[in-house]
Amino acid sequence: MLFMIPFAFWLGETAEQQILLIAPCFLVLIVELINSAIEAVVDRIGSEMHELSGQAKDMGSAAVLLSLLLVVLSWGLIAWHRFGMDFTQAG
Repeated sequence: MLFMIPFAFWLGETAEQQILLIAPCFLVLIVELINSAIEAVVDRIGSEMHELSGQAKDMGSAAVLLSLLLVVLSWGLIAWHRFGMDFTQAG
């Protein structure tokens, strides 16, 4: 995020695009904090292996993955909009 947020102000041409670049970055941090909290609670309850404990950790990790995919999608679409070729005007 140290590099992405300043870069978002350069890449985003409008305030809306800048928000759409920055917000998913903060969402990743929020989801990662929640995932860490889930893992801490599961580890605190007991060290023995339990199916529900594994599922809770897996779902937290999946949430982090989905938030990262949102970052890739939003950054990719805005970068494509800024640098991509407009094929409708070719010729």
